[in-house]
Amino acid sequence: MPPPDYPAEVRARLEADAREVIARYPDTRSALLPLLHLVQAEEGYVSRTGVRFCAELLELTTAEVTAVSTFYSMYRRKPSGEYQVGVCTNTLCAVMGGDAIFEELQRHLGIGNDETTGDGKVTLQHIECNAACDYAPVVMVNWEFFDNQTPDSARRLVDDLRAGRPVRPTRGAPLCTFRETARMLAGFPDTRPGAVEATGGAGPATLVGLRLAKGETAPGRIVSPREGGISPCEGGEGEE
Repeated sequence: MPPPDYPAEVRARLEADAREVIARYPDTRSALLPLLHLVQAEEGYVSRTGVRFCAELLELTTAEVTAVSTFYSMYRRKPSGEYQVGVCTNTLCAVMGGDAIFEELQRHLGIGNDETTGDGKVTLQHIECNAACDYAPVVMVNWEFFDNQTPDSARRLVDDLRAGRPVRPTRGAPLCTFRETARMLAGFPDTRPGAVEATGGAGPATLVGLRLAKGETAPGRIVSPREGGISPCEGGEGEE
């Protein structure tokens, strides 16, 4: 049985946006990823109706669209929360406390990986490395960074999200809903006042390597794993 179509007014609005996206590409097939974000912005996930919509506009089969939408973890295939809370549990974040954070959030929220709270606010996920190892352990909410987290701070974060209290990422633009994020990923600008100006650059932890290369940082120190002693680095070797 074919999936239902969008209501006429929704279809007309989505088609207008989709034509704008498609016009950016010399090959219409190249517009598939942003169109999947566009339909995700409408429903909060990529439904069978969304797959059909993308297939019709790009003259693809629904099988081709489904193959792409199921390959990438950024596309949701079932209704999910207003806030996607992802905990990095790759190696560095894990050893710095990411596993403990994920376990605490599962216990506190009463849900498992890829599950959503009963109020529809939070979906909890394992996420792969997001190139923020210098601020490990990292939690991401709708792809915005919350650096140097602990089980306690992560628990307060999800409580604030569920209660509707203001939450500000460690860096970058102000937090928005998952649907709003999806629309931006489809290629439409963030029109919220002050959103662009809030975007930050690299922080101190990210710039340590560059400063070392320029000789701007004090020499490193060697810590003896057996004796716990700390000695200055001189010529690449520590003093005993």
